[in-house]
Amino acid sequence: MRHNKRKHKLGVSGPHRAAMMGNLMTALITHGRIETTISKTRALRPVIEKIITLAKKAEKANDAARKLHYRRLAIARVRDKKAVAKLFDERVSEFTDRSGGYTRIYKLGQRIGDAAEMAIIEFVDGNDEGYSKKPKKKAVKKKAPKIDEEETVTKEPTEESVATDVESTESPEEVPVKKAAKKAAKKAVKKPAKKAAKKAAKKADSGE
Repeated sequence: MRHNKRKHKLGVSGPHRAAMMGNLMTALITHGRIETTISKTRALRPVIEKIITLAKKAEKANDAARKLHYRRLAIARVRDKKAVAKLFDERVSEFTDRSGGYTRIYKLGQRIGDAAEMAIIEFVDGNDEGYSKKPKKKAVKKKAPKIDEEETVTKEPTEESVATDVESTESPEEVPVKKAAKKAAKKAVKKPAKKAAKKAAKKADSGE
């Protein structure tokens, strides 16, 4: 099992990978930024940041022997004395006020030919404050509008509303029976009125 061995293998052997990282670190220290595949930039970032930490320790150390010790540790990994001298003597002042995050990676897209994902890795400028965090917006609770007591007018129930309330309380079986009774009552009222109208019409004809 590969427990506690989370390293970027990059498909090469251990000595090959160490030499590759040394060459990439030398190029990055010399030029400040390099373009390579995104897998190599991700493998390079933790290695170069440890070398920068050694340079910061050497700057803070008061003992000359201690400073030399840190420089030799960096030379063993970078494998280039000129690049290490440039980092320890010149570039280290850019990182004294930073507690981490010395490099930045930008994605560039796929490379023409083998479609490998490309990226740029560069040193972060000492004056760069990084990305500003946007303040989170607080959810504003909407208050219900206050209603004045004077504006609230109590409405009296009308006859129609009372009738509808009464009808709604009745069962569905009773409704058709009552409707039929109402129709019969209306017919009974209309028949005598029609008869009286006919008789009056006949008398008027006979009188003429």
